[in-house]
Formats: sequence, C-alpha cells, structure tokens
Amino acid sequence: MAEPRILDLPALENWLWEAACVIRGPIDAPKFKDYILPLLFLKRLSDVFEDEVNELGEVARFVEEDHTLVRFYIPPNARWDKIQRRTTELGDFLTDAVRAVARENPKLQGVIDSIDYNVTAAGQRTLSDEQLRALVQVLSRHRLGLRDASPTLFGQAYEYLLRKFAEGQGSSAGEFFTPPEVAVLMAYILDPEPGDTVYDPACGSGGLLVKTHLRFQEKYKDTPRVSPLKYFGQEINPTTFALARMDVFIYDMEAEVALGDTMNRPAFLNHDGSLRAFAKVTANPMWNQKFSALVYEHDTYNRMVMGIPPSSSADWGWIQHMHASLNERGKMAVVLDTGAASRGSGNQGSNRERDIRKAFVERDLVEAVILLPENLFYNTSAPGIILVVNKRKKEPSKILLINASKEFLKGRPKNYLTQDNIARIADAYLNWREIEGLSKIISNDEAARNDFNLSPSRYVASDSQEEVLPVEEALVLLAEAEEERAAADVELDAVLGQLGFRDWRTNGGTKL
Repeated sequence: MAEPRILDLPALENWLWEAACVIRGPIDAPKFKDYILPLLFLKRLSDVFEDEVNELGEVARFVEEDHTLVRFYIPPNARWDKIQRRTTELGDFLTDAVRAVARENPKLQGVIDSIDYNVTAAGQRTLSDEQLRALVQVLSRHRLGLRDASPTLFGQAYEYLLRKFAEGQGSSAGEFFTPPEVAVLMAYILDPEPGDTVYDPACGSGGLLVKTHLRFQEKYKDTPRVSPLKYFGQEINPTTFALARMDVFIYDMEAEVALGDTMNRPAFLNHDGSLRAFAKVTANPMWNQKFSALVYEHDTYNRMVMGIPPSSSADWGWIQHMHASLNERGKMAVVLDTGAASRGSGNQGSNRERDIRKAFVERDLVEAVILLPENLFYNTSAPGIILVVNKRKKEPSKILLINASKEFLKGRPKNYLTQDNIARIADAYLNWREIEGLSKIISNDEAARNDFNLSPSRYVASDSQEEVLPVEEALVLLAEAEEERAAADVELDAVLGQLGFRDWRTNGGTKL
C-alpha cells in the first residue's frame, strides 16, 4: 500500500483559503478561524478515530460497547462521513455533533464546543446551511489522520488564518508562531529524559510541547516501560489556548494547559503560592514585549532576583520567570530577539539588560546561545536566538556559542532549516563541539572581558558582510535610551528641587 501524501504547508494554505472564501461576507474576516478551526479539528478527530478503529482489526466491533479500546471516542453522528452526507438543518447538526464529542471526551469541553453553528444576528443566521455545506465539502478534500498531516497542522492553520485575515491585530495581539523546524531544534536541545516535567509559559498553540513529546517518543521508542513526560502550558489568548488543548489531546499527552496571563498571574503554583518547578522549560514568548515596571517591581513570586528589566523589552523578564520555574537540576531553552544577547554591552554606565545578563553569567547559568538565520519567523524578518540556561551545566564556567546564521535554505516567503541543518546545530550543542565557522566555546571570564555580550556573531566569524542593525532592534534601543533619560530627568528634578530650583527647564535654571 502506498504511503499517504502528507499535507504540506502550501497545500494547507490553499485549502484554508478556499474554506475561508466560501464563508466570506457573512462574518468578519478575523473570525474566520473561529468557525473553520473547530471543524478542522473535528475532522482530524474523526479521521484519527477511524484509523485507530481500523487498526483494531477483529476487536473493532466492540468499540461501540467499550470506548476504552480507543484513545477518544467519536459518536456516530459526529463522524465526518455522516457530516459530509448531511443535507438539511446542518447548523443544528454540527452544533449537536461538537457538543456530543465534548460530552464523550471531557477534556474537550470548552474547546471543541465553543461555537454555535446555528447562531443568529439581528434575526438572521450568521452562516446559512448552504454556506456550511460548502465549507464542509471543502474541508472534506483532504484526510487528516496522523499519517496524513503534520503535527503542527493546527498551529500552522491558525497562524495562516491570523496572518491572512487578521493582520491588523499584528504582534500587538501577542501572536507569534514558532516555525516547526525551530520547534524541532528546541526539542533536541531540551533533550527530554524519562519522568521529566516540561513547561511552556507562553505555549501558543502548543507546538513546542508537541515537538518535545515527539522527540521523546523517537528517542525512547525501543525502550520498554519508560516513565512518560508530563506537560504544562499557559496561554493568554483564548482561541490559541483552545488550539493548544486540541493539539495535546490529539497526541494523547499527559498535559495541563491553563488560560491566563503568565507574567501577572502564573497558573502553576505550589500550595504555599510559590512557583511550581519543572525539569525542562521552553518558550517562544512575544519578542520585546512591553510591561509596566510595576509588573516587575511588585512581583510576589520572587522571579526578578537578577534585576528589573526595562519597560521597553520583557525578554529578560521572561527569562527570569522561566529560570524561577526550574527545579534544582532544570534546563530551559527560549527563543528571543537577537538583542537579548547583546543590548547594553559596551555602553558607558549601567544598563538593565546587560546587568541581568551579567548576573546570569556570573552565577554560571548560561550554557549556550544559538544565533538563528534571518527571515525564519512570521511577523518579522529579523533573526532570533535560542538562549539555553542550565542549572547543571555539562561544562562549568564555559559557554557554547553557535552561529547558525548560514544554516538554512532560502524559501518563499520564508527561509527554513533543513533536517541536516537541525542535525548539525543539535550535534554541536549536544556533543559540545567547537566547529570552524559554526561554534566556539568561551569562558565566563572571556564573556566578562567583552562586557557580557553573548552574541555568537561576535565570537564565530561568518563570511557575511558587516551586520546591519534590524529596525526592530533599533526601536528597542531607542525606547531603552528614552526610558533611561526619563528616569534621569526625574532624579535630576528631585535633586534640583531640593536645592531650591523650580521650573528650571523653562526659566533657565533661575533659583527662586
């Protein structure tokens, strides 16, 4: 039997475009995803259920009586073949179908059944049965069993619909999709071990957790009775949170995903209110996010022990949250803007990010920094870095710097890492290798001599021309400078006020 053709990204995007076109008009474009994705998920569940039943062979006839024979049970009227054949009252039928699936599978309550396909507005159906039937027919064109579609299907589908129809929300909505190959690389770096707990404080649609799960299964596929991993994630966006729960459900992961604002209200706490600790922590938070200084200064979870980050960029706020969420042997890997590795180094005087970075190096927590190629990520063409913090470093007082800026193939519209690129980068990290033109091992003392600039491009030469500061990075540096100037002005006003100078900015400094 021929292997099924896996649905690739261009085919997925063309498919979703057709699906969106059949409901264009009745609903606002940013809401397309709210109607399409639950149906896409229902089809995935139905196809996976069908695959599992087929694999049972003779035992399959007992499934209707014993639902424990399959990972999840799909009631007959919620199976895609029934939905595809339905010709009347489709809105009611679809709404009943998703609610029936949620009743049979409690983990999906509030996830798959959040949309009423029969809803009305001003006395009119939002989507007519004819439009729903057209949508169902489009979604019936591809099979979505586990062997038919990528593990990142829902993350990719969500990102595409957001990018195509809701770009006005942009990065201000906190949406940032991790490219699948970067997620794979992160999973190799985390190198999960049996019994590990894995936490993502900004889990999005769950891609990093799923890739860690798949890497663990691959690593221990020939080892019997391995203690499974337990997964934890928090996501602030309700729709993306639902997608994450869909993903971990599909892969039968022992996972707990919480809805909420991690920086202000972390969800995973001990009985005494302290942060729960995990063996592995991974994330791709929104880069250079802005939080009020009060968020850090009034933190009650003892996270900002290395210093208060600037309001202009939360990168080192996220790093400190993740570090505070590690157990005594824990390791974390986080994707950030390149500036997190170098901002403030070489400046005269103090700089908050540089000082926090200094504290991490002096406590011997930074294990590696990996510079990624440019134009990998949606919403930005800027390159990113992967920062690895490890409480049990394999080489104390050493830092591995990997300049992987040339490890990619050019694509349209985005570049991408091949499996060979991933293997080469992962090998350099996992085997702690110095490779000419790719990686270099430095001491903490050398980092200190370079004023704690940890940018790999500073230490590992590439054949590229002189680097140009990305626009995003320049804006962050400008915001930091303005923030520092404003703070200095406040201090100066206070000092001059004590000396009797009033309104010195407007009266030329006259003492009143």
